[in-house]
Amino acid sequence: MPDDTDLLSAACHCGAVRFQVRLSDGFKTARRCNCSYCRMRGAIAVSAHLDDMQIVEGEENLTLYQFNTGTAKHYFCKICGIYTHHQRRSDPTQFGVNVACLEGVSPFDFTEVPVLEGVRHPSDGRTGSGLAGVLRYTSS
Repeated sequence: MPDDTDLLSAACHCGAVRFQVRLSDGFKTARRCNCSYCRMRGAIAVSAHLDDMQIVEGEENLTLYQFNTGTAKHYFCKICGIYTHHQRRSDPTQFGVNVACLEGVSPFDFTEVPVLEGVRHPSDGRTGSGLAGVLRYTSS
């Protein structure tokens, strides 16, 4: 994987959307969520401040999806359908970025990924650790 402080290049599957991003705390922020949308999407996301991400090509090919409270803004390529990033509900000053879109990074590079509690989201006044579990990947 690239160095945590690098400006990373990223793209959707078809390449119609290209962007650059600098992660807020490197790959230490890798996570999944168990909300209804993220369960179906299945992506691992890492964090970046809003100012640290720039769409360099194909912004017109991004489509926005919002649900429930409408706070989180989920973006995906309208051509290939790949989720690229979202503006986080738990911290709207940050984007969650799909690690599979980052050049040189695979979701299978992470042996353990925390799964955050999105069903009972802390923004809804729920208490608890905020951790729903841990997703583990081991190769055979």
